[in-house]
Amino acid sequence: FSGRPTFLRPRVELHVHLDGAIKPETILYYGERRGIPLPANTVEKLQEIIGMDKPLSLPEFLAKFDYYMPAIAGDREAIKRVAYEFVEMKAKEGVVYVEVRYSPHLLANSKVEPIPWNQAEGDLTPDEVVSLVSKGLQEGERDFNIKVRSILCCMRHMPNWSPEVVELCKKYRHQTVVAIDLAGDETIEDSSLFTGHVQAYEEAVKSGIHRTVHAGEVGPPKVVQQAVDVLHAERIGHGYHTLEDPTLYNKLLKEDMHFEVCPWSSYLTGAWKPDTQHAVIRFKDDKNINAAKSSFLPDNEKKELLDLLYKAYQIPQSTSRGRFASWLRVRCVS
Repeated sequence: FSGRPTFLRPRVELHVHLDGAIKPETILYYGERRGIPLPANTVEKLQEIIGMDKPLSLPEFLAKFDYYMPAIAGDREAIKRVAYEFVEMKAKEGVVYVEVRYSPHLLANSKVEPIPWNQAEGDLTPDEVVSLVSKGLQEGERDFNIKVRSILCCMRHMPNWSPEVVELCKKYRHQTVVAIDLAGDETIEDSSLFTGHVQAYEEAVKSGIHRTVHAGEVGPPKVVQQAVDVLHAERIGHGYHTLEDPTLYNKLLKEDMHFEVCPWSSYLTGAWKPDTQHAVIRFKDDKNINAAKSSFLPDNEKKELLDLLYKAYQIPQSTSRGRFASWLRVRCVS
């Protein structure tokens, strides 16, 4: 398996943001090349500023993007390179399948209102952004021999972008794109119900586009309820605070809802308080260890992925989901 260290067992990653996984070296290169000021001029100093090791609020966490996204957004070469380097990065981490998400509009500088990151108007549209990212991901797949798919994000504070997002999902569904997402600051009251988002998700349902929603990371259980009942989410991004509503949680558990858990970022955004038990412990105890089975791959490709994992972890393919969770706990302890 080229591109992956042999000592790493294969992993599946369903929740990772492209614009949160950019190499500092790449940021510095394009900042200097494009004459865009950055808060530091060395990798070490830049990491000190944009990196995190202590909790902030979710809005403060998201504000980190303001420092470096101007160096990447609006530049065709930079966007494709970031996508390609992302695949290389994941291959080195032992990932064999990843679904990476991003907002096309936040990387564009044309046909987007308002133009993000205080960019001057250019000629890079959200449509071309998706094309560039898809090409970068596909070239990375070829060179590093891992499978990559992408998810296009609507942004909670910009519901007017969402109808175009779902149309891009439809246009590029055979060029890595597998789903639509709703991301951003979920502390915006009832933002799941904004008309643009609702219309986009209704169109996604009609068009057979898979759906995930950031919900219950720092927001209350009602945000998760809205994601499921109004936006027809098939997976929930984070979902930790669902546990505060036992009725809702038990309903989703029976429906086999998958929670895309990100333990480290949940600490950094203040979604999880270190003096409490993390929701992932409850999810594990309730046998919600199901990432590969919850991927948005077609059934035949999903079977190939599962076969690879069963073989790598020496799991009998006849093992039930409950028995697998018990087996995994034993393996982790031993």
